[in-house]
Amino acid sequence: MSNSPESEALVLSEDPEHPANHICTLCAKFYSLGWVTGTGGGTSIRHGDKIFIAPSGVQKELMKPTDMFVMDFESREYLRKPRVHKPSACTPLFYAAFKRGAGCCIHTHSQWAVLVTLLVERDIGTDACFEIEQIEQIKGIPKGRGKVGNLGYFERLKIPIIENTAHEEDLTESLEAAMEKYPDTYAVLVRRHGIYVWGDNVHKAKTQCESIDYILQLAVEMKKLGLPWTTN
Repeated sequence: MSNSPESEALVLSEDPEHPANHICTLCAKFYSLGWVTGTGGGTSIRHGDKIFIAPSGVQKELMKPTDMFVMDFESREYLRKPRVHKPSACTPLFYAAFKRGAGCCIHTHSQWAVLVTLLVERDIGTDACFEIEQIEQIKGIPKGRGKVGNLGYFERLKIPIIENTAHEEDLTESLEAAMEKYPDTYAVLVRRHGIYVWGDNVHKAKTQCESIDYILQLAVEMKKLGLPWTTN
């Protein structure tokens, strides 16, 4: 696909907060955290009627704004497709979050996310979600879409877990089912794979992703010490 000057202009800006620039900055930071190693993971931002998406198979710490795909939100048609890259297999999963009002969706391959899914499977069962309470960092997670404020110290954080599939896009149906079953969640864990986290805007999505990853790491360490995640 040969991009027109108009489509190229979609990703060129001096503004560091422009989605094409912001995604590059975020992914470089996520790489330093070990979340998107080996080209894994991804990030997408909705800006008005456009969706900006990091490409597939690109080392996330080396991405450039010109690597971005741009999609029209309503038609889901690409307004810009880099000639040398493939669209992210995460795209339909990002879109599921955007349909529910998200402004940004982040997918990481965090080791803590993977380990928690295995601990829940081993100790509680394959149908269980991850639950934890009375941890201060829970205050970084909103109560739910359309609800005012964040969770409190004595409230319980619940994150659903879905089973992994051979191809990322095949996760879409189960991700959407988890969103319907847990309408207040801002994250879905994928067993043996990672996590999807979204927020109303980029700032909130990043804050929630960092808070959740902290909580997941803490949960793994608590399990090593025989400490319970919940009070019952």
